[in-house]
Amino acid sequence: MKTPEEFMARAIEISRTKMNEGFGGPFGAVIVKDGAVIAEGFNNVTSSNDPTAHAEVTAIRAACDKLGTFDLSGTEIYTSCEPCPMCLAAIYWARCDKIYYANTREHAAQIGFDDQHIYDEIPKSHEHRSIPIVQLPSEEARAAFQAWEEKEDKIPY
Repeated sequence: MKTPEEFMARAIEISRTKMNEGFGGPFGAVIVKDGAVIAEGFNNVTSSNDPTAHAEVTAIRAACDKLGTFDLSGTEIYTSCEPCPMCLAAIYWARCDKIYYANTREHAAQIGFDDQHIYDEIPKSHEHRSIPIVQLPSEEARAAFQAWEEKEDKIPY
């Protein structure tokens, strides 16, 4: 059985290879279940024009597709860098059991991938955030939530 260091080595190899191939920044990730890699991902933000195409998110998408589920309980994710706030949230939503990372968010900031602004924005009240957030209350929106609450065949997540 492979060690955590071997899985991390694969995530790092992906980060360098895909960066050199021109896909995006130097970030790679692998998702492991029962001691085997079930999915890999890499940053392809600039090559796909998708700001959500971070290594962790692309690995999660691949793992969910392979397993046919949105619930990745029983998996571990190995990522070449500490997950950004978006990726961290995606990992929590996916329910991975454990996160392993190599570089820190401070290392990422040193090479131009600084997420500190996002970390600083999250705890602020809406009126103090740099991007205006405006609620437009809607009875129709509330009705959609009510319909979900009452839906008998829903799949909770």
